[in-house]
Amino acid sequence: MTTVKQSLDDLSRDLRERPDEIMLEIGAGGELLVARIRTIATALLLLLPITNLLLGGSYYESITGAIGATGAFLLSLLWLSLSKHHRLYRWLPFVSAASDVSMVSAVLLGLSLNNPSAGLNSVVVWCCYPLAIMATSLRNDLRVCLLAGGLAIVQFSLLSIFIMHHGEGIITSVDYGTVTASNQIQRIVVLFAISILTVFVVYRMQLLVQLSGTDGLTGLPNRLYLNHRVPHLLERAKTENATLSVAIIDMDFFKRINDDMGHLVGDKALRHVVQILRNELNDEEPLIRIGGEEFLLVMRMPIGTAWERIEFLRKRVNDNPFLKDPNAVPRMLSFSAGIACSPQDASDISSLLKHADRRLRAAKQQGRNRVIARD
Repeated sequence: MTTVKQSLDDLSRDLRERPDEIMLEIGAGGELLVARIRTIATALLLLLPITNLLLGGSYYESITGAIGATGAFLLSLLWLSLSKHHRLYRWLPFVSAASDVSMVSAVLLGLSLNNPSAGLNSVVVWCCYPLAIMATSLRNDLRVCLLAGGLAIVQFSLLSIFIMHHGEGIITSVDYGTVTASNQIQRIVVLFAISILTVFVVYRMQLLVQLSGTDGLTGLPNRLYLNHRVPHLLERAKTENATLSVAIIDMDFFKRINDDMGHLVGDKALRHVVQILRNELNDEEPLIRIGGEEFLLVMRMPIGTAWERIEFLRKRVNDNPFLKDPNAVPRMLSFSAGIACSPQDASDISSLLKHADRRLRAAKQQGRNRVIARD
């Protein structure tokens, strides 16, 4: 029971919060994929009204379908163009998902004006609701899934109420059958079930991404974040003509703790240092564990300011000795760090790391427990 409650609490929190940058980056790729699929699908939909007319279908239905398919195709071209520049349009997944659902409702409403039964019993058009909802799973954002699912349920419910309220007597037709309240309720329940299922699929996907991108010992981002996110931070800094500094931080004599006290105590000491650093850092300063007792800190500031920032952190670690248990003798901890800056030192992440690592080794050679920002 406790595990279920914790899972629901985590899901509720994720539904309220904006996904982290890795999630959004993956979702941006999904948005582009959805845009491409949408463009192909809507292009194929243009054939349906022609086929319907050639096979003896209603002229009105064919015209309504053609207008809806043309509108959907033009919108798909717009979303495709915008999705190629997703960093400029963070709102795009919400608007495009809402557009997909609303387009289905618009076509059903158009059909109902001529044949009320077609507006509620057109299975081909109605099935586009579940497709629009399930497509949101590729965006990797629970908020978009909820928006699409909720919008589909609300719009179809209102459409059903409107058509059945304004219909005269029993709504029926030879091609689409009889419209009943129970059938519409069943379809709303199906939409609700698909929405919930999609939300849980995305939630599980997010958990997998978090587990693969998070260090199990410290809870910090790991090399996945370094490889996938830091290059984008550097690129954004270039675009904005901003300065980005990176610092490689390495604990001093940490092997002695592992040798003298054991690896479990060493892990505890590492978490102690990480907690000190986390208490002083903000959301715009990602701290990444890149291996062993080595970390990378990314800062949007000039190298001089970055040196002052790391020097402050170094003193905070010095001022908070490690206690393996309440009665133990405090053990002083320290770290050495090397800093590099873009664009002064280098313009790519690999070269920046090389500069920072060289300065870190210089700090070690000069006696440790110090920060070096210049060669």
